[in-house]
Amino acid sequence: MSTEEPPPDPASQPRRRGFRTGRLEAFSDGVFAIAVTLLVLDIAVSANAGHHLLRAIIDLWPSYLAYVVSFSTIGAAWLAHNAITEYLERTDAAFVRLNLLLLLFVSFLPFPTRLLADHIGEDSPERVAVTFYGLSLLLTTTMLLVLWRYAVWAHLVRPDLADEEIELLTQRLTPGLGAYLVLIVSGLFIPVIAVIGYLGIALYYIIPFRRLSASILPRGRLKKRVRPPDPR
Repeated sequence: MSTEEPPPDPASQPRRRGFRTGRLEAFSDGVFAIAVTLLVLDIAVSANAGHHLLRAIIDLWPSYLAYVVSFSTIGAAWLAHNAITEYLERTDAAFVRLNLLLLLFVSFLPFPTRLLADHIGEDSPERVAVTFYGLSLLLTTTMLLVLWRYAVWAHLVRPDLADEEIELLTQRLTPGLGAYLVLIVSGLFIPVIAVIGYLGIALYYIIPFRRLSASILPRGRLKKRVRPPDPR
């Protein structure tokens, strides 16, 4: 007589709540890709430039500046979003909707970018464009932090993650909020400084300063160890 127990009925097993991250990541990557593509579509030289083509290309410098700042900002947002999804074990309905809200702001960025490019150097319109642009960037960055904090609060992150890793990403996403607020106020008085500051924030998120310092420091220590002794 067999003493083996029958396999458990799958229908009796508790269902795991939540959604897989694959489709969310694919959809999000597509929106980020379209947003950065739309940025370059607004850069165009008039067909009537004729013999003054070089001058017309140079005169587009506001468009180049706005493009670089927005491309860097969207790139930084994509890197942060990628880090968040890498830490996820699953998602839920609220997270998916918060992610849609983030993508709403990301896909909106080409519009304030165009405003910025068209009105740099026009005094009062420039201040309005830079302020509106800064607010758009602030909302995008805020949604990234909200998305991550909700994931931690709802226990959507992988259980094998150390608390230090979670805290590190939280700290990484937080400083930009205060910097954007300062630059938005600064843009009311010196708009160009604010635009350069926006670019600086994006580069802060894109360039891996921690890894660079970690790779440079051991070399310095090694050189110090092999330095020949002082003969005196």
